Amino acid sequence: MEQKPYYEQVDIQNTKKLRELVSTLPSFSATFFRGIEQTTSSRTRIAYAYDLRVFFEFLLKENPYYRNKEMKDITLDDLDRVRAFDLEEYMEYLKYYSNDENTEHINKERGITRKISALKSFYNYFYKKEMLQNNPAALISLPKLHEKDIIRLDIDEVATLLDQVENGEGLTKRQQAFHEKTKIRDVALLTLLLGTGIRVSECVGLDINDVDFRNDGIRIHRKGGKEVVVYFGEEVREALLDYIEERKRVIPASGHEQALFLSLQSRRMSVKSVENLVKKYARIVSPLKKITPHKLRSTYGTNLYRETGDIYLVADVLGHSDVNTTRKHYAALEEERRRSARNAVRLREKPDKN
Repeated sequence: MEQKPYYEQVDIQNTKKLRELVSTLPSFSATFFRGIEQTTSSRTRIAYAYDLRVFFEFLLKENPYYRNKEMKDITLDDLDRVRAFDLEEYMEYLKYYSNDENTEHINKERGITRKISALKSFYNYFYKKEMLQNNPAALISLPKLHEKDIIRLDIDEVATLLDQVENGEGLTKRQQAFHEKTKIRDVALLTLLLGTGIRVSECVGLDINDVDFRNDGIRIHRKGGKEVVVYFGEEVREALLDYIEERKRVIPASGHEQALFLSLQSRRMSVKSVENLVKKYARIVSPLKKITPHKLRSTYGTNLYRETGDIYLVADVLGHSDVNTTRKHYAALEEERRRSARNAVRLREKPDKN
């Protein structure tokens, strides 16, 4: 049987996971998830399912009307009884709560906003379909989000990080024991992330035949399933060629024959393993910055914008569907460029003082 591409395997896994989650929710929830299928990714729908389950758990635990019900027994008529003050109480509940396994959960403003946004989408769907008479979610405001500082590596930190990956200095003895086995792979992987700005999910999804050295490009699948080619420079090319020579000597585990980046178990690397890899090296180079693969993506975007000054190009290369998303992330750099432009235009030539 022919092996399915990685992104198709992920979609199948996500579909199974979503069905499992929806089966635990009130039966009418399935209508909502079918209704938003064409406009959302499977990962987004899974996140909605988790968030909605928290809401229904809140109703069962905290609201006397629902206390003797099972989650599966909640109806749309029950949902119609919810009022805006119930949702305000829910927002307070989200700051700290524990589930049936006594696992504690703490949500800051962004976590609360995400869960309330899911609930707003849920209510809006049924209200627009005239399956609900009330839409209390439309009456509550989302928490005010405070802008977070954009964390990225400086130019000298990028160079130091890649040197660190090559020489392994600063690693623990246990980490150094594995370093020689993974050094060439790690250099290629981090150079690729820093040199293209691709997402970690796009990186682990790469197959060998997705790399085109004739045109120096990689074929990736963006969020939403769009297939694009991202081009890389000479440093990325050299690092990938070194790794692929080593990769040829590895016998992949069954089902992982096409994967570009392999773990020590000869299986396709996971998102979590790449996150741990980045953390391992970055904490040595920049211990006060919490560097993740996404921060390497921000680092690339920053460097590209500094070099080109073209925010639309940065948005296109990073795969942002809305350039305003890009502009928000690089607003400080835009201000810096505007400031530097103040003397760019001469109105009159200065007289020669000689």
